[in-house]
Amino acid sequence: MAKICEICGKGPATGNRIIRKGLRKSKGGIGLHTTGITRRRFLPNIQRVRAIVNGATRRVNVCTSCIRAGKIVKPTSL
Repeated sequence: MAKICEICGKGPATGNRIIRKGLRKSKGGIGLHTTGITRRRFLPNIQRVRAIVNGATRRVNVCTSCIRAGKIVKPTSL
């Protein structure tokens, strides 16, 4: 499943995982030292939900922020 929202286009973002060693200066140490930086991915919370699109019910991949914002209309159950 693609990690992209079909409503807003939100997808994976990249960042760094920073590892620090040492005791903080506020705790009486000489400060934190960065000992390693690796790349990482921030994945959006994508859910596969049933929604009404162009008058028809179909399954779409939507991020939870779009669901909470009411950008999709869920079909009524009978």
